[in-house]
Amino acid sequence: MIVKDKEFVEYISASEISSRIAELGTSINSDYKDKRPLFIAILNGSFMFAADLLKEVAIPCEISFVKVASYEEMESTGNVKQLIGLNETIFNKDVIIIEDIVDTGRTITKILEEFISLGASSVEVITLLQKPASNDLGDKIKYIGFSIPEKFVLGYGLDYDGLGRNLKDIYQLKD
Repeated sequence: MIVKDKEFVEYISASEISSRIAELGTSINSDYKDKRPLFIAILNGSFMFAADLLKEVAIPCEISFVKVASYEEMESTGNVKQLIGLNETIFNKDVIIIEDIVDTGRTITKILEEFISLGASSVEVITLLQKPASNDLGDKIKYIGFSIPEKFVLGYGLDYDGLGRNLKDIYQLKD
């Protein structure tokens, strides 16, 4: 598949994604059975993952959204900018951050620091994809859908310069 000027090949199918999200939902239902978590989805990339994940969550919960940016085309800028903030208090709440991909770990580290400083009771992270560069985050990422290699991916909410978010499968840049 060609997107813009790059060739991509299917990497994770929609059925594999769906199956893994069901497993993650089961884990969250168990871990938070006596709590009412606030899910905070990081836009734009996590919108599909967040929607499908919440369909698997059977416990009382809330969801909100924030938008941050750290990418231009295919490269992380290393500069995290919060574009749209949180509209409700997270003080004394159990927060689960929904991320599409944890690549370098810079974005999620900044978000974790900010949410902890706002007085959340707990802050956990669920990510659909994790790359090896972020492995040094240790236990900061509680739920991981798939560990993937250091290759650029798109689809299922992830984009290449704004394109490809609508694809139901995840594609990897062809060698």
